[in-house]
Amino acid sequence: MHAIEETQLEPGDGALLLANLTKVRTDIDRAVRHAGREPQSVALLCASKTQSAERIEQVILAGHRLFGENRVQEAKAKWPDLQARYPDVELHLIGPLQTNKVRDAIRLFDVIETLDRENLAEALAQESAKLGRSPKLYVEVNTGAEPQKAGILAQDADAFIAKCRGLGLDIVGLMCVPPVDQQASPHFALLSQIARRNGLTRLSMGMSADFALAIQLGSTEVRVGTAIFGHRPA
Repeated sequence: MHAIEETQLEPGDGALLLANLTKVRTDIDRAVRHAGREPQSVALLCASKTQSAERIEQVILAGHRLFGENRVQEAKAKWPDLQARYPDVELHLIGPLQTNKVRDAIRLFDVIETLDRENLAEALAQESAKLGRSPKLYVEVNTGAEPQKAGILAQDADAFIAKCRGLGLDIVGLMCVPPVDQQASPHFALLSQIARRNGLTRLSMGMSADFALAIQLGSTEVRVGTAIFGHRPA
């Protein structure tokens, strides 16, 4: 594991992160109330892609415990020590997963949100059996049928979920990323419909720019990075 170096933050950065986190939480609470939903029915996942362990730790010290990373290799470089120091943190993989990274992903992540193809489902089932550890899984649905984007097509989702369950995988929810050039509402509504007919209660949908809309349409987890950490480093 890589040791966490002594925290080196820009002056005032910790206070800025706390202010951003507080504002996002307040905005989520407001959206939940506006939608007539129960308090605490929507979780905030802090998307910490490209962020240093030092900045992430500031958010942990503010009391937050749910984070998401996009890349297995990046997460391996900074999260093991954080997990050792804060064992109650829950870490999600919210980026694409290659089959050759499955073993590392199972060891590192509590939840994998980007299950999107049969060979990945088979690899997850095999490695989970070998390691004796089974992360919870979300199926990623390509609601916009975008050829450049990962995810099961909406019309294939029911059969894929059944296939994954047949492999013994712990499918608990669905995830989507709507097309950037389209209104998000139909995509969030479609994901909710697929979840209902498959008996799934967790929906990971909505990011910094559209989480209020996602909450109105049933999201149980919003993935927010920029609004908390600022624009990602190049």
